[in-house]
Amino acid sequence: MSDSQQSLFKYDISAISVADTLTPAERYQELFVAVQMQRVFADSKTFVDCAPRQQPEAILEAYRARCDDPDFDLRAFVDEHFSPFEVPPTNFVANPDESLADHIDRLWPVLTRHPQEHPAHSSLLPLPYDYVVPGGRFTELYYWDSYFTMLGLDESGHCDLLRAMADNFAYLIDTYGHVPNGNRTYYLGRSQPPVFVFMTELFEENGVYRASDYLPQLLKEHAFWTDGGDALRPGEAHARCVCLPDGSLLNRYWDERDTPREEAYREDIETARDSGRPAHEVYRDLRAGAESGWDFSSRWLDDTERLSSIRTTRIVPVDLNSFLYKLEIQIARLSEVKGLDDHARSFRQRAETRLAAIDRYLWNEREGAYFDYDWCLQQQRANLTAATLTPLFVQAASAAQAERVADIVRRRLLAPGGLATTESSASEQQWDRPNGWAPLQWMGIRGLQYYGHDALALQIEERWLSIVAYLFERESKLVEKYVLRQCADHAGGGEYPLQDGFGWTNGVTRKLMQEDPRHEAHRCRAGSCAAQD
Repeated sequence: MSDSQQSLFKYDISAISVADTLTPAERYQELFVAVQMQRVFADSKTFVDCAPRQQPEAILEAYRARCDDPDFDLRAFVDEHFSPFEVPPTNFVANPDESLADHIDRLWPVLTRHPQEHPAHSSLLPLPYDYVVPGGRFTELYYWDSYFTMLGLDESGHCDLLRAMADNFAYLIDTYGHVPNGNRTYYLGRSQPPVFVFMTELFEENGVYRASDYLPQLLKEHAFWTDGGDALRPGEAHARCVCLPDGSLLNRYWDERDTPREEAYREDIETARDSGRPAHEVYRDLRAGAESGWDFSSRWLDDTERLSSIRTTRIVPVDLNSFLYKLEIQIARLSEVKGLDDHARSFRQRAETRLAAIDRYLWNEREGAYFDYDWCLQQQRANLTAATLTPLFVQAASAAQAERVADIVRRRLLAPGGLATTESSASEQQWDRPNGWAPLQWMGIRGLQYYGHDALALQIEERWLSIVAYLFERESKLVEKYVLRQCADHAGGGEYPLQDGFGWTNGVTRKLMQEDPRHEAHRCRAGSCAAQD
């Protein structure tokens, strides 16, 4: 094994239990189907996160022996044999005398999990070190969430957690060949936007580890995303790779499975029934949409009012290919650091080739923005989204392109509360108007700053902090997503209620507050508006 491929094991593998990767559907079979389809739990995710009270084989055998009894009570059976995942108890209460930054700093321990004990035969994948979860129903580590959470951990001085999470991600890549969507068995078929490359930069900037320590893992992640691409001919696709008409290779989101998502089993079956398409195609598109992190958005739909029209695997996304461009640039740079000059040249050429394809297929000269591309129809999608800023975030745009993107964002995506996700307000999906999301604010702000569009970046920053502070003053909490205007409404849409917590909101807000010490958000206090009401 070459130096560039040798994994740097900073974690003690012997201390980690061997992962049992059977998913709940595989383990419990017809019992799983019955629980999900009969809506034993209001949220389909509840059952897949349960831990069995005895050996799973014995539970399934008991179910098969009793399920046909006339008086069989499925809910009672589940209560008898499973323990729902319980969030560790906490006495956390918002303090009206604390600043928003102090509130966030006190939340980190509440959101931190200590993985020394994993429930036997549960869906939770073991990790070697402590990690931070988003909050609410999301009780496991999530991939792209974690980068934005780390921004705040860094600002709060938690280098220990940054180091622990760095090694957790290295462990996941070394163990599974990629970072799963989250550390649950039912997430193993997919990843999320590949942001480990940005984590390595953060680790290096803050003295946690050298970015070059992670070259083996960056190479493995690149291999995961580009698997099978070299054998494709124009018009063909395999897994996450698409070969375009001129022979260029770009990427799409994907999932190894084409079955209903286990954490949304009943909902996915109902969506497929509404589609008029082969069910397995719809399931794959739903899963790929989950890999995108934008689950779900009009961005992936043919009909903005019907989730069943989802076509994620047909779409070559701007943000994914921007992230992979950054990954290739980083691999080239770190290969040079390691003295692997041939390797560096190879990946620099890959990055240049990808950038040329991005400009050819995803840049729209007439509109002055980047758009996703439908590789089956061989045409750009028409919907402008906040993803148009990701080429700026990875510094892949020219100065002229960045200026035009800034102009269209100012005119069409700037909302009273920050950067709008899309222009679509007809959709019932959560990654659409009127909702705004912390990671999109961060990437948009940073991307604009890289190209000198500081005034627009500052507008987005100030508006976002104001909307976060507004809800904090009214309800003493931070949430997953926000309606981008000051109102009593909560952000809605999607498959589940609004979640409190919330990892990436905390992280981005904490970082932006540090960069804007004069913003009114520093003066807000928990529940101050509610007290006045």
